[in-house]
Order: sequence, then C-alpha cells, then structure tokens
Amino acid sequence: MPLKTPEEYLESIKRPVNLYMFGEKVKEFWNHPIIKPSINTVMKIYELAQLDEYKDLMTAKSHLTGETINRFTHIHQSIDDLIKKVQMQRLLGQKTACCFQRCVGFDTANALYSVTSEMDKKYGTDYHNRFKNYWIEVQNQDLMVDGAMTDTKGDRSKRPNQQSDLDAYLHIVEENDEGIVVRGAKVHQTGFLNSHRAIIMPTLTIRPGEEEYAVSFGIDTNAKGITLVYGRQSCDTRKMEKGKLDIGNFKYGGQEIFVIFDNVFVPKDQIFMKGEIEFSGELVNRFAGFHRQSYGGCKVGVGDVLIGAAALISEYNGTERASHIRDKLVEMVHLNETLYSCGIACSSLGFQREAGNYEMDMLLANVCKQNVTRFPYEIGRLAEDLAGGLICTLPSEADFKSEEIGHLISKYLSTCEGIGPDDRYKVLRFIENLTMGVASVSYRTESMHGAGSPMTQRIMISRQANLEEKKKHVKNILDID
Repeated sequence: MPLKTPEEYLESIKRPVNLYMFGEKVKEFWNHPIIKPSINTVMKIYELAQLDEYKDLMTAKSHLTGETINRFTHIHQSIDDLIKKVQMQRLLGQKTACCFQRCVGFDTANALYSVTSEMDKKYGTDYHNRFKNYWIEVQNQDLMVDGAMTDTKGDRSKRPNQQSDLDAYLHIVEENDEGIVVRGAKVHQTGFLNSHRAIIMPTLTIRPGEEEYAVSFGIDTNAKGITLVYGRQSCDTRKMEKGKLDIGNFKYGGQEIFVIFDNVFVPKDQIFMKGEIEFSGELVNRFAGFHRQSYGGCKVGVGDVLIGAAALISEYNGTERASHIRDKLVEMVHLNETLYSCGIACSSLGFQREAGNYEMDMLLANVCKQNVTRFPYEIGRLAEDLAGGLICTLPSEADFKSEEIGHLISKYLSTCEGIGPDDRYKVLRFIENLTMGVASVSYRTESMHGAGSPMTQRIMISRQANLEEKKKHVKNILDID
C-alpha cells in the first residue's frame, strides 16, 4: 500500500538543497530549529493517514491505480471526495493549528487534470497522459507536491513581456527536443522546501505574444539551478532560543519559501503546458477555485483551536461565566462555522468535468474565500479581547523560570485556585502566536492574500453573478416584456 510513515517521509526529504536563511547557506535543514516545526506539521499528515480512525478522510482509492493513497494525492472522483477534502483540512487545522502545506499542490493537480485533457482535445497534444503518468508516480511513492503560481511581477502596470527585466515572470528561455529551460522566480511558496516535487503554473491569463510565459511543468524541488531562500516571519528566532514556551505553538508551524529558477532544465515528459495561452487563464481560475474551497476547511480548523484557546484563557482568568464573554465566544463560533458552511456548500454543488474529475461550484468557492478575508480577522480580534493585554506584554520564559524573579512572576500571574501560572502562560503565548506571531502568517495574512487577494474573488463573483438572469426574475413577476 503506497502510504509513507512519518519516519519514512522525514528520511525521504534528507537531501541536498540550495537553501539560504539569514544570508547564510543552510545544510541539513531538517535539523534547523526554525524549520523543524514545519516538518513536524507535514509528518502529522502522514501519521494520521496510518490511523484507522482517520483513514476515511485521510486516504482514498486512486482511480488511476486502484490503490489506497493519501487523499492529498487524489484526483476528486465524486462530490463526496470534494466534501471529504474540506473535512480533512479542518481536521488537520485542529491537529496542528497552522498551515499544513500540502493543499496548494493538491489543488494544482486537480485543476491541471481537466485542463490538460481539454488542451489535448483541441490540439492533439499528449499533456494529459504525461500528467497522469507523472501523478501515478506521486501516488505510488506518496510524495508531497507543492504548487507554484505567484511570480514576482515587477511593475504591476506592465504585462510580462513589457517588463524591464523579463524574468519578473517565469518563462521559457530555451527549447530543444529534450525539453525546455526556464528562468524566473516564484514567491510565497508554502512548504516548497518540505516537498519532494512542485508543479509550476502561470500566474495570470497569458495573451498573444507572451507564449513563453504560458508554461506549466513538474520539477524536483532540489533540481539543478533552483535556489531557495527561507521567508522571514514574526517572532521566528524565538525557535532558536532556550526553552519552548515563548514560541507559543512549539510543536507545529508553517513555511514560506522564495524560489529562484536560474536556467532550470525541464524534461519533455514533465511539461504540461507550453504556449497554449488560451488555457492559461482557465488553469489559473480552476486552481484558484479549488484553493478557495480549501480555505473553508483549513482556516476553520485553525479557528477551532483559536476559539478553544480563547475559551480556555477566559476560564483561567475566571471570566468564563460573564455574559459578554460567552457572547463573544458564540460570535467566534458563528463566524467560523459560516466559513465551514461555505466550504461544504461549494463542495456539495460540485460537478463533473469532461475529463472525469469533479470540481467545486466556482461562485460559492469565491464567496467562501471572500468571507475568509474578513472573518478570521474578527475571530482574532475577539481572541485578543478575551486574552487581555498580557499577550503582548508578558515577560520572557527566561524571566518566568529565573531563580531570582521567577517566583514573583508566578505569584502575580496566578489567578483562579487550581490554575497553574505556567498553564496560563502557555495559553497566552499560544494566542499571541496565532494572532500576531509566526502562526498569524498562515491564519491572518494568508486568509487575506492566499488563493488571491480580496479583489480577485470579487472579480470572479461578478463574473459568476448572472445579473441578467436575476433581472429576468423581476420581469417575470411584474409581467415586464
């Protein structure tokens, strides 16, 4: 059965990569204290897939091989698959309280599956078979695959081929019978370092004259010519200090990578789009729809944990019975479940593409993500309200454990009888981590900009709104010709 154990996954990523952090080259990144929590998060996915109680959500039967596979390598074959995807993402958010890094590649594969089929139908190309063969390897080896879309974009007022530096958008610079050579960069790459492979996509609809930018392909994340630069996040160096309490979520974490492609060779059998400009926008839109659906699961799971932390700190503060505290917790639950409802709704109204795979309802997926750009911020605000100002003025763990002053800090951090000041300290740091620390990247900032910033969803909602049909309803009711 092609399912890796957490330990097998860890061993499989111990390979040389060209990685930099804080201006220095990093060797054996899997041992680096800033990176290890993100690896722990991915290992949790492999762990849950081994447990019988979670196998219905964490695994699926491959329509390509008939084998049981990790759901993150599955091509959706039914509405039930779409729903289970969102349920799985909520579960993982609950288990890790951070970004678990595998959704982008998952959503990329499902978008590319149907787009390659449609390109083959129009042009007689062989992209779909190439992709299926590539993806069978992913399934059989239980590989983690990243999806890379966002270019650096240079001057946003100019098109890709108008940039003073043409590498502002990743593009083909050479081509021969064996494959292509590409140059450029992809940014905000969640989990790229922890992935075995990545699938590269265009970042926008490509126009005539820009064919070299309409490119999609698979690549090993440690391929020759790829340089990785680890993204800086708030409070990240706390992971390098003695102790772990100041980290907040000291078990798990996310990861963002700046990826530079310097004349990287891509073999022909790993190319899934090369110049088919009219399909570039459709690939972008389908990926965005799948990924906006994802946010109705992953952000909700993390929201569950933040709500739990807010309820727990209210108990530790002795305020849990106050009516206004209960009302704020109810509001947090209401907002979180609304997001989940959108994720389930767009999945429930899914449909089958001609290629055979299933896709979510695009309008409701965009409504889901539009709500995600707002509600987590309010949930976070209420959590900070309930926690109090100590989440950003708390002394360090070193002070808390100091022989000279530690007992004094413990004395004045004590609240209700039976509640240890160390437990209160942990929860306060945890809320800080989720709302303004490292984890706030994957909960708050990613809620705003991940899967497209707010206006991109509003554009898609406008396209899907069908206002003419709505006007017809009025005319029919009022007998207007």
